[in-house]
Amino acid sequence: MFKHVTFSTGLALLAAGLLAAGCGEPVAPGRHIAIATPPGLDVVGDPNNGTFGANGTVILKGFNPTNPHLGDAIVATFFWHGSTNIITAVSDHLTDGTPVGNPYTFVEYVTAGGISMATYVATNVRNFPDPNPDQDRVLVVQANLSASITGGGIMLSAYRGVYPTFAQAMGAHQSGSGSGASQSTATAGAIPVAAGALVYGVTLADAVVGVEPPAGFSNITNMSDAVMKTDGEYALPAAAGTSTPQWTWFFNSPSTWLTTVVALNEAPTRLAFAVQPASSLPCPSAIPTVEVRALDDKGNTVTAFNGSVTVAIGHNGGALIPGTLSGTNTVAAVNGLARFSGLCIDQPNLPGNGYTLRAAAPDMNLSVESAAFSIGIGN
Repeated sequence: MFKHVTFSTGLALLAAGLLAAGCGEPVAPGRHIAIATPPGLDVVGDPNNGTFGANGTVILKGFNPTNPHLGDAIVATFFWHGSTNIITAVSDHLTDGTPVGNPYTFVEYVTAGGISMATYVATNVRNFPDPNPDQDRVLVVQANLSASITGGGIMLSAYRGVYPTFAQAMGAHQSGSGSGASQSTATAGAIPVAAGALVYGVTLADAVVGVEPPAGFSNITNMSDAVMKTDGEYALPAAAGTSTPQWTWFFNSPSTWLTTVVALNEAPTRLAFAVQPASSLPCPSAIPTVEVRALDDKGNTVTAFNGSVTVAIGHNGGALIPGTLSGTNTVAAVNGLARFSGLCIDQPNLPGNGYTLRAAAPDMNLSVESAAFSIGIGN
């Protein structure tokens, strides 16, 4: 079953000082779009926020009327007339001018036919009010440019459930460009996608004409000015594989298109023992191999998780003297599975009953305790 989340594209009420220093936003009526989102990865904030009409050396937009949630990932794609990447920095602040300080990492840049498009991603965003108490505390994303532009824009979208560290969150990504004078297919090609990942796609053309979105994708927003048009889409594939978003542009004169596609990996939400520790003799006898999986809310293995998992004694079953764990107790998961072999517990003198192991993924703040097992004679 799908659940529906409603978002607004009301325009940012940017502080007067920011408007004077940067580029103002055109005033347009607000609208509401209901986006169907499968459970497990919720689209939050205001994913269809965006604007065209920026001039000067700054492109900016606020997540009004409601900020994203703390911990979200933000994807920001910037558009402008020009053939070089003139973005010197991407940052965020509140509409009252307060710096926020989330790092935005460059992902893709593509140019052709005198138009340009660059995409940046920030993960695990912090340091802003959630929710914002008023329009002076709206989160604004801003690109500073090394040269002045006449005509530019930005598309913002925020996503819950993306891996919090950029290196683990970032999946495959690539861009493409082309041209046509009639019906034309725009695609960046196929990218590999992990199970549970988000696929973000965006296209830009130097013509204000019709465009048909990729099959199986949901709309973020589409925008245009007098000479450029863009369309943003996302998808949540049910299984690992490849994704090839393709747009159809309906050009009526020679025109140029650009596309970018980015995969963002989901975060595991819990750990589980796939193979529980079994009773054994004390060291040097090894406990049979133990396996721990990283899972999402639906119980699927998060194959993109390759972070560290550590095991330690949870409940110590030593009757008189506590047992101690030996062996390699920290390993890197492979495709969401951490395997521990060669562990043993030194249990002096007497058998120990009711031992447990606790597994933890520190960078995700996740842990789980195993079933009980015993160490000693007769096991």
